[in-house]
Amino acid sequence: MLRYFNNPIEFIGVLIAFLIAITVHEVSHGYAADRLGDPTARVMGRLTFNPLAHLDLFGTLMILFAPFGWAKPVPFDPFNLKNPRRDTALISLAGPAANLLTAIVVSLILRLVMPMTGGFSVIPFFLQIIILLNVNLSIFNLIPIFPLDGFHIVEGLLPEDAARQWHQLESLGFIMILVLVFPLFGSSPVLSIIQPVINSILNLLIPTVSVL
Repeated sequence: MLRYFNNPIEFIGVLIAFLIAITVHEVSHGYAADRLGDPTARVMGRLTFNPLAHLDLFGTLMILFAPFGWAKPVPFDPFNLKNPRRDTALISLAGPAANLLTAIVVSLILRLVMPMTGGFSVIPFFLQIIILLNVNLSIFNLIPIFPLDGFHIVEGLLPEDAARQWHQLESLGFIMILVLVFPLFGSSPVLSIIQPVINSILNLLIPTVSVL
């Protein structure tokens, strides 16, 4: 994303698109928790579309240096849930699912807008960035490593005994992210796996004529 620094308009567009993506992601977590019986996010003011309520400084900075970023996690109390393990998985899935749905809807809008602009204007660029960031945020968060959403989704799908053993991996989460996700040694094993998935989805959602 650093390449957009040279163009202030493009940089602002990327920043706004990122704020949209993380806000959709976190509000969806909070809304799902609220619907499943836990009002924590609503009480703490996290069911708002004001992105300032969701920003995480380091996660925001990461979008400038990597194809992903994150926001402050939406808090929830599993004791308020009827089925804590299953409902936690549903709450975790809500964020990535909302990002992917947002990307699909914006893709439809983009396909309507492109013929009117010839494919070269600020609006198609902005819509494509929204798609790009929402897809990246969705797929990245499905990685089954704590504290990402995929970890809790897998835990909710496993039988109870296996889920307890899986939960013990939580303490290794940040170490696993450093080793497997961040390209500390020139390459990232996890990103090399998910990047083709991301690219395939983007190829489906973004028309051939691209302004990125």
